[in-house]
Amino acid sequence: MHASQLRIALFSGNYNYVRDGANQALNRLVGHLLSQGATVRVYSPTTKTPAFPPTGDLVDVPALGVPGRGEYRLAIGLPAKTRRDLESFAPNMVHLSAPDILGHRALSWARRHGVPAVASVHTRFDTYVAYYGLGFLAPAARAIQRRFYRRCDAILAPAPSMAEILRAERMNFDIGIWSRGVDRHIFTPAARSLPWRRELGIADDAFVIGFLGRLVLEKGLGVFAEVIAELERRGVKHRVMVIGEGPARGWFAERVPGAVFTGFQSGADLGRAVASMDVLFNPSTTETFGNVTLEAMACAVPVVAAIATGTSSLVEHGVNGRLAEPEDVNGYANALQAYAEDRDLADSDGLAGEAKSHAYGWDAINQAVLDKYLEVMARRGL
Repeated sequence: MHASQLRIALFSGNYNYVRDGANQALNRLVGHLLSQGATVRVYSPTTKTPAFPPTGDLVDVPALGVPGRGEYRLAIGLPAKTRRDLESFAPNMVHLSAPDILGHRALSWARRHGVPAVASVHTRFDTYVAYYGLGFLAPAARAIQRRFYRRCDAILAPAPSMAEILRAERMNFDIGIWSRGVDRHIFTPAARSLPWRRELGIADDAFVIGFLGRLVLEKGLGVFAEVIAELERRGVKHRVMVIGEGPARGWFAERVPGAVFTGFQSGADLGRAVASMDVLFNPSTTETFGNVTLEAMACAVPVVAAIATGTSSLVEHGVNGRLAEPEDVNGYANALQAYAEDRDLADSDGLAGEAKSHAYGWDAINQAVLDKYLEVMARRGL
């Protein structure tokens, strides 16, 4: 089968109404699939104020707001109108991007109609519950995910470290890699701007510890704040720069009162902000890849991060960054202090990360997904 014969129905719980790494990766994938001649139709909840224009044909799926997280919407199933549209489209491949209600219903539809299904893993949903005092639900969350992923023909992990976890948890027997790329025109050391830092009140010689991401608890904001407090107790000179927005901004600002909040940044502005850090501190354990880590690497910024899925595939401890156990406040503080007190070390590790980032080009990465579709089709004899 050729790519031009593929008719792909892609299901997402959030295709473009919130800007995050997973949504941007899905939109880039659809762009690549279309460029290769495939036909794609995307099914997802939508809003009147999307974060960015969707790539490809997007069909709205009715959804309800998520209590306490108004920026998210949850599709409660696959209603008759959506099923009619899907059956009229007649896909020969279904791509599922989340084990939510919509994903489960779409997977059941695919199995009932004999259509192959491939799922991509974007977030470790089973780790979220701990951030909201519901850690006891993690085993049940993993069981639900296992039932979902085992019913798929194949699943795609964003990093080898995540693939290892999925294999250990017996999520599927066919686990491929769909990594993530970085736009090197935006994320480059050349984007660093001391004049922009001065506008934020940051001196040229200040050591800037950066945070990049949505401001939500599951990004490790609590640990970040504890580590910054530890650096202050030690007398380590630094400034904190926070790039991003989210519902926990007020909570975070109270705990890191000396931080400079740049707000949401995108495009060239985001590249400038990342390149203007001196180190990225990423204590999150919920990512399956770590787009922000790769973006910092491309800007020659060293990374201090948790030993967690995704990041541990990107950061080589002692080469292009430092890794610590997820709750090890002293370990993180030691790593950040080492960079703050030895700028040559920070520069050396940053350049090593920039060199490693060259391996992550979007075209080759997205082609791996298309190749997996075709492999599954061939195995099915289609």
